[in-house]
Amino acid sequence: MNSVEIMKISPIIPVIAIESVDDALPLAYALMEGGVNIMEITLRTNAGLKAIEIISKKLPDMSVGAGTVCNRIDLENSINSGAQFIFSPGINEELVQGCIKHDISLIPGVSTATEMMFARNKNIKQCKLFPAITSGGIAHLKAVAGPFPDMSFCPTGGINKENFKDFLNLKNVLCVGGSWIVPKDEIKNKNYKAITWLCKEALGT
Repeated sequence: MNSVEIMKISPIIPVIAIESVDDALPLAYALMEGGVNIMEITLRTNAGLKAIEIISKKLPDMSVGAGTVCNRIDLENSINSGAQFIFSPGINEELVQGCIKHDISLIPGVSTATEMMFARNKNIKQCKLFPAITSGGIAHLKAVAGPFPDMSFCPTGGINKENFKDFLNLKNVLCVGGSWIVPKDEIKNKNYKAITWLCKEALGT
């Protein structure tokens, strides 16, 4: 899948830090039941890579990618675990060249015009605006639409149920990334039905 296809799977991409691999499949099923067929599993926990591996092998209908990928080792571990795409909090030459080498889509985090120029000069036109709120949010995205009219974004960082629709209304936003539809407490308590409900509420289904 290319970056545009990935970012159009769902208007909301759940950003998930999985603490236990036992939660991987039930959580994936809960998201799919709620109409969300994509997940970004971050490498912030020891269970992240194994969770990606389990979902990619046992639930092919779920598009699962790795998040918080910061260097070549993170990238290679993610690919070896079955990640279908890569999200990173920033952008650097190491990740760009690594994703080209392995033919996997990179959706890097950018927040400044300089970083957007770097991405665009590497022919990367779909990026994650991170951290979205503290880097200027909606006003920032409107401002960069002028000099970067062919770039589109997945704002992440501070996105919640109160503001996500405002971001999705922007022409240069394809989707948003957020954790509010996968609350840590609900995962810990294995209340997967609540996660399904939050997805349906957000999608209006």
